[in-house]
Amino acid sequence: MSAALLPDPISVTVRAPAKINVYLGVGKVRDDGFHPLETVYQAVSLYDDVTVTDADEWSVTTLADGVHVDSGAIPDDDTNIAIVAGKALVAHHRIDRCAEIEIRKSIPVAGGMAGGSADAAATLVALDRLWNLNTSDDDLLAIGAELGSDVPFALVGGTATGTGRGEVVTPVEDNGTWWWVVVFNDEGLSTPSVYGAYDLLEGGDHDYRIKPAMLDALREGGHSDSLGVFIYNDLEDAAFHLRPDLERTAEAVLECGATMTVLSGSGPTMLGIATDADDARTIASRLAARGYERTAVVHGPVAGAHVVAYS
Repeated sequence: MSAALLPDPISVTVRAPAKINVYLGVGKVRDDGFHPLETVYQAVSLYDDVTVTDADEWSVTTLADGVHVDSGAIPDDDTNIAIVAGKALVAHHRIDRCAEIEIRKSIPVAGGMAGGSADAAATLVALDRLWNLNTSDDDLLAIGAELGSDVPFALVGGTATGTGRGEVVTPVEDNGTWWWVVVFNDEGLSTPSVYGAYDLLEGGDHDYRIKPAMLDALREGGHSDSLGVFIYNDLEDAAFHLRPDLERTAEAVLECGATMTVLSGSGPTMLGIATDADDARTIASRLAARGYERTAVVHGPVAGAHVVAYS
């Protein structure tokens, strides 16, 4: 994440991946209002690109891909998480600088794939390079954790466990290439509402910890069946309670050939694990024939936020 000093560029573009929760265990709500989590994150090959340019004042523009994202749902003012991230970085360094931020967005909004967190992480890395701040990795992670629970993982990428609120990230060995069919939904799903339903339905009175055998399956990198038996999301029943259509989507993904399905984060995006790239494309094609046309085929793990262009 951090880098040696280089001559100041005019603009920097950083690419950050979507995340999925291969496993998400949720404990009882804490006194601070947050739920303790144990999760296995995986970064997958669906990306947002963030380009930053030095400017006299902060601004943000979002260019949606028109397939997975409608830019109308994204704020273009100081509430945009990219500007919040930029201001947090300059506050950390006690400097007075501003930037123009352009986001080319493919990760869906309010889809449970941490698109906002990806934008925040990409902005932190891009501005660090643009202004040659040489921020340490530890400081970037700490700033990211203040911005949101998923931001540190967007910086790290790969496959990792997340604890605390999900912000304490530890990379794990993953020797597989895992293929996923991603089924998007036109209607977002509020994270607080899902957690509220979870508290009413379940409440976290169970062992939500990651099973060591799951980490073994990732390290061995075998067939999708070996990982599929461990795929799980504690929030799935709550999301299905709020949105019964999501349960029907999960059933359709299985009927079309996926080894296992799982809700992505707090939803509403659904995931199906496939045996390989061809299998994933076949499943996506079958889903399209059933009317589920907003799908993507992705693989993981992939790298976290990284520079793709200097100019």
